[in-house]
Amino acid sequence: MKKARLMQGNEAVAEGALAAGVRFFGGYPITPSTEIAEGMAKLLPTVGGKFIQMEDEIASMGVVLGASLAGKKSLTASSGPGISLKQELIGYAAAAEIPVVIVNVQRVGPSTGQPTAPSQGDVMQARWGTHGDHPMIALSPWSVREAFDLTVKCVNYSERFRTPVILLMDEIVGHLREKVELPEENEIEVYPRRKPGCSRAEGYEPYRPDKDLVPNTANFGEGYHIHVSGLIHDETGFPVGSPKVTEEAIRRLHKKIEIAEDEIIHVEASFMDDAEYAVVAFGGTARTAYEAVKNARAKGQKVGLLRLITIWPFADKAIHALAAKVKGILVAELNYGQIVGEVARAAAGQCPVELCAKYNMQIFEPKEIEAGIDQLIQGGNA
Repeated sequence: MKKARLMQGNEAVAEGALAAGVRFFGGYPITPSTEIAEGMAKLLPTVGGKFIQMEDEIASMGVVLGASLAGKKSLTASSGPGISLKQELIGYAAAAEIPVVIVNVQRVGPSTGQPTAPSQGDVMQARWGTHGDHPMIALSPWSVREAFDLTVKCVNYSERFRTPVILLMDEIVGHLREKVELPEENEIEVYPRRKPGCSRAEGYEPYRPDKDLVPNTANFGEGYHIHVSGLIHDETGFPVGSPKVTEEAIRRLHKKIEIAEDEIIHVEASFMDDAEYAVVAFGGTARTAYEAVKNARAKGQKVGLLRLITIWPFADKAIHALAAKVKGILVAELNYGQIVGEVARAAAGQCPVELCAKYNMQIFEPKEIEAGIDQLIQGGNA
């Protein structure tokens, strides 16, 4: 019989990281993510892992990339201001295809903002925070148990696609405490570190893509010659100032994610069988949206909920199909309006898309989203 535990979202992230095989954490304390670092400091030594507190967020990002290149599944955690400082090395990880997980427990910004207040204002930062053309995977949990599950999934995706992956939490979930039952070790799917399929003598090239367009790069210290660079490089890993190589390299970075979008993109629909209107939400806000939709249905309004679990790549297909089914979509998000633009783009004019935004340090109350639903329906009936 599984043991029930009272656990915080941030604590569940630490537990999920260990379950997925993470054995190195480098970080710097910042509210509201600090409990993740505290959890990793406590847990990693029990499984032979290593924890190090660095002097700042930039160094924290650098050390986890170094640990990953040396063969350790690695994770760091921060919040908006710290994630801003990590951006150059997140781009380096994307270019050099270094698997690593970055947890962002969002708080009100910009700048120092309101350090302990809930927000979902880092949606676009997650996708476009670092410069240049690059793909990004970001997942957002809405419960403590899902914080555990999605941490495992983030680690698996980082290893599977050799790319940085962001767990885009919000303070609501990070500091939420719930009764949870964690899965047994044999119930957790863990993706192993990819290994090269040939020896040095067989013409090993660290960035030669496999059939899924992902390279099987050896770890440092295993006898292979490896060159890692943030410069655009060919399959040897060495920089090449060629338009052809540049185009091919950037296209492959995107294509390795695009061809696997059906595997990566996750959404959850509730009350959608007869829905004429829909609310789209994610993370902690989706919990309030779920209650608001239940209340609306109790009043006879045919409303459903589509919860975005994967934020990036964006769920274009699911939103496009939703927009073809309903008369209107309400996007509830704890910011000035970030994901609503993506929803409107994917809806492609098939139905109205309206925003229900909040950015005053407080979480949504169901009645606020219910008011948005009322306005959406009234607009549709006008």
